[in-house]
Amino acid sequence: MKFRISVDVGGTFTDMLVLNEETKEIFSFKSLTTPENLIEGVFNDLKLAAEEFDLELKTLLQNTLSIVHGTTASTNALIEGDVGKVGVITTKGFRDVLHFREGGKEEPFNWDLDFPRAFVPRYLILPVTERINSEGEVEEPLTESEVQEAINKFKEWNVDAISVCLLWSFMNPEHEIRIGEIIEQNWPEIPFDLSHEINPIIREYRRFIATTINSSLRSMISKYISDLEESLNKEGFKGNLFIATSGGGVLDPSEIIKKPILTVNSGPSMLPVAARQIAIEKKDSNEVIGIDMGGTSFDISFVRNGMIVLTEDSKINPNEVGGDKLGIPKVDVESVGSGGGSIAWIDSADYLHVGPQSAGALPGPACYGLGGKKPTLTDANLLLGYLNPDYFLGGQMKIYPDKAKNVLREEIANKLNIDVIEASSRIYTTVNYDMLLALRDLAIKRGVDPRESLLVGGGGAFGIHCADIAKELNVNEILLPKEAGVLSSYGCLISNIKQDFRATAYSRTDSFDFENVNKTIEMLENRANMFLDKTQVSPENRQLKYYMEARYPYQIYNLDIPLENNRITEEYIPKLSNDFHNTHYRYYASKDPNSVIETTAWRISAIGKTPKPRLREMHKEDEDSSSAIKSKRLAFFRSEKDFVESLIYNGDKLSYGNTFAGPAIIEEKNTTIVIPPDCTVNVMKHGDYLLKLP
Repeated sequence: MKFRISVDVGGTFTDMLVLNEETKEIFSFKSLTTPENLIEGVFNDLKLAAEEFDLELKTLLQNTLSIVHGTTASTNALIEGDVGKVGVITTKGFRDVLHFREGGKEEPFNWDLDFPRAFVPRYLILPVTERINSEGEVEEPLTESEVQEAINKFKEWNVDAISVCLLWSFMNPEHEIRIGEIIEQNWPEIPFDLSHEINPIIREYRRFIATTINSSLRSMISKYISDLEESLNKEGFKGNLFIATSGGGVLDPSEIIKKPILTVNSGPSMLPVAARQIAIEKKDSNEVIGIDMGGTSFDISFVRNGMIVLTEDSKINPNEVGGDKLGIPKVDVESVGSGGGSIAWIDSADYLHVGPQSAGALPGPACYGLGGKKPTLTDANLLLGYLNPDYFLGGQMKIYPDKAKNVLREEIANKLNIDVIEASSRIYTTVNYDMLLALRDLAIKRGVDPRESLLVGGGGAFGIHCADIAKELNVNEILLPKEAGVLSSYGCLISNIKQDFRATAYSRTDSFDFENVNKTIEMLENRANMFLDKTQVSPENRQLKYYMEARYPYQIYNLDIPLENNRITEEYIPKLSNDFHNTHYRYYASKDPNSVIETTAWRISAIGKTPKPRLREMHKEDEDSSSAIKSKRLAFFRSEKDFVESLIYNGDKLSYGNTFAGPAIIEEKNTTIVIPPDCTVNVMKHGDYLLKLP
């Protein structure tokens, strides 16, 4: 047997998928994330997989062709501030770019907010005399003695890495390159980054912050990958290791060590990758809302016309007002603090809230029996009858209703003078409302009508809540994959090798600079092909996708416009303009066909296509699903205002063609799906579930 493995480390659980290359079957595994040593959680899943196949761990890994790994290591390090000490060399007069950010305030009427702390303290940002203008011409030569003085100070201060962030370096990197040479001569062992290589864009804050974040993660991610490779190799792994990136692809570890910023929020970036593939394959849909509700967060992403949307506005910590942005384009996934481990609490006015705080993997919800003292959504769902205490994680983990009941009574029910079941129901409803508001808000901001999109959901907790949320959105169908409990891990399994190459080349459609733009595109092509050569992607598996970043005059933000041609000609300008106008209308419901368009940057996605799993199809049965019924259980439905006897189905015994109505609960090894009384379920050919609402 030969295997392909993908693993996604989440805040509560570490998810793993194993594809048997011979039978085309997929097996999923979950274990609690181990915050103190994330690699331990990965190996806990690997041991479960080895037991499933009745193999020794060494034998499993020796027969594994590839492992794709999505990690939260860099994200956690940034949020917790556990990153390397960075020294910054910048242009004289621009020492405070990281402090002032982009100006303005996110909440201009909130006068109680403290000014956020800069990512790098001011004393570690040292200016040097040099100046290149916006045309790329040298206005003032680089004073090399000041660079050497800065390096000497950084040595005294024991910095872990150096970032070189000069004004207009993306137009002419001459001075940054020279500073890099001086660093290598004077301090050869120190890692350093040049801003024109990390993020060559026009806005200095985003270029500077991306470069300093990258430098701060250098030593941490290098050690993490080194430890992971060493642990895998020790157990006999000889296949290819890939690391998931925030751009929705995977890269070789050697590339990640040079650009660790690409691993920040990389796990959620696989959500739209999985949702798009599932929607196209199973429902031939290009308009998709992907949802992943795990133990810590509720992740939302949109696929527009078959395209995974990128954003440059994501933050290190989404919940921090005024915090730093990543500065690089990443897959547009928004996270809300609503998950199975979200903690329920009462405020001073006796209002119930759930989240954003999470019990995480340790101590976890009270029902885990690991010392949790706070009531969580999982505790509430257990008491409402949705979860089977003897079949949590397929029976792998025992959970305790009495512990959930005690903590809900003490922390919620007694304080609100209600019984425990009503408290649990209110927690369930509150979370649904929070998720619904988040979905509506994001859909409106992005110009998406949920009624015209296919809802593809996953994560260990979403199946319990999906029907009630879909009803409020007026969505008629929800597609829950067979392996919904490990949806992002499935995205890792099917993702391609992918690296984006980007460069600034300003122009206008009324006076287009064809020579400069095409020269820029050619340069990006060369870099993209060199990358694919280095990663040894065969010619037949290579693909280059071209994009233009453009805007109307005086606008701040750009739109990504796919290009059909790899060179811009005068004949192509009308088509280019029309594509921009239509895209602007799709996003903002407005367009100005008579306006000129400014192009600010050009991007090429270099893609190395990886083998996609051909999943085994089930033999079609009739609609009768009675053979899959394992028991009956009382489950609470708020629409009925009471517990209702519900049929419990064993997901592994359901077959293609089975159809049944609620009230019912489907128990899968890694997720649970609740079907209210007025909903029906169709089992599809790969075992996926299509929920239909009235």
